[in-house]
Amino acid sequence: MSADGPTALPTFWEVEAAADWSSIEFISDLHLDENTPKTFDAFASYLTTTTADAVFILGDLFEVWVGDDSRHEGFEARCADLLSDAASRRTLGFMMGNRDFLVGADMLKACGLMALSDPTVMIGFGQRVMLTHGDALCLSDVDYQRFRTQVRNPAWRAEFLSRPLAERRKAARHIREESERRKREQVVGQYFDIDTVTAVRWMHEAGTPLIIHGHTHMPGSDVLAPGFERQVLSDWDVDHANPPRAQVLRWNQDGLTRLSRACPVA
Repeated sequence: MSADGPTALPTFWEVEAAADWSSIEFISDLHLDENTPKTFDAFASYLTTTTADAVFILGDLFEVWVGDDSRHEGFEARCADLLSDAASRRTLGFMMGNRDFLVGADMLKACGLMALSDPTVMIGFGQRVMLTHGDALCLSDVDYQRFRTQVRNPAWRAEFLSRPLAERRKAARHIREESERRKREQVVGQYFDIDTVTAVRWMHEAGTPLIIHGHTHMPGSDVLAPGFERQVLSDWDVDHANPPRAQVLRWNQDGLTRLSRACPVA
């Protein structure tokens, strides 16, 4: 979001697909964590076997990220190695989400990832498509929007990252517990969706008839207004969900296709 407030228009950065790309895939909300080994393995298998020329991760790849220095040990090191290997074989783009907003330039450079601003307009196959994580558009989630404004502040970020790694991990656990508490208190059947009026305004200003986002964990597609459509990405959960979820949105000259990658992991 713009620093001028939630109703101000953001900057619409543009990325053009390479002329020789035949397909692009979008994923989000994997929430990788050391306690979700099957989801990690499904992601690793996907990156190894996909035939897409480019994969764009639209936020919340990690359940939590407490700073780029964490990539040198443990589970985070495994993730960094996996991303580095995948980025050596195809274009791998990364957009921060509400759980991994502390992924920084050091991590992206070390792994060879393309940084994607939120939002980004992608130009490819004769079309313009808006990409966003989606959290900035969930304006009815007032408490979260206050939190988002706080943690995206450069001063807050600098102060938090100056703390010892162990202290940051402890703080992250507290934030996750608070998030889970809020989920439990949420009324069944109700969830925070993107603000349609604001989303359409973004799309109109950027000249994009289609928006692709994650965050809400409510995969599907619908028409926001005449001439303006959205595609919502699926979250991934191969450890606890029944049936398991690991969906990819593929884009090529023929349009958009949803593919399941929730194959059993040995």
